[in-house]
Amino acid sequence: MKQLLQIQAELKAPKNQFNSFGKYKYRNAEDILEAVKPLLSKHGCTLTLSDDVKETMTGLIYVESVATICHEGDCVTVKAQAGIDPARKGMDIAQSFGSSSSYSRKYALQGLFLLDDSRDPDATNTHGKDSAPTREEKDKLIRQTEKLPEERRGKAIAAINKAETHDEFIKLKTALDAIKIN
Repeated sequence: MKQLLQIQAELKAPKNQFNSFGKYKYRNAEDILEAVKPLLSKHGCTLTLSDDVKETMTGLIYVESVATICHEGDCVTVKAQAGIDPARKGMDIAQSFGSSSSYSRKYALQGLFLLDDSRDPDATNTHGKDSAPTREEKDKLIRQTEKLPEERRGKAIAAINKAETHDEFIKLKTALDAIKIN
């Protein structure tokens, strides 16, 4: 979808939120939506978001968010998931579900619009994996892009080749795994 590629290239979603405890800036789903709405209008696209609460066979409850962009019947969908802890300290059950929904929607939107989140704390915690991904790992992920339309494939390959840390690489892999083309 040409319009999605254009929106991805034009979209600027700054990190306007600040976490005073962790001393970092971040963006939330609302920031992304605020930035993308004018571009959707400009390119004649619609964006829908939906959530579905699911449960694994082991009893883990999670929300799956779906972000779908459409232009004249041509649609691209990205999904993201976030666990829900109904007993989360300091939150009632509605707040726990809402928090997980917001988190999941943010990552679905970031995957759809290829937003770099490398400076957010979720992305910078390396868990001991500070090394760069190997050429073999990158080539394997590049092979997964064969199903993408050519215009999106080029951008995905460039991002894969640019990945310098395992965290960046895992974020790209997760986004590619989540993409479903309708």
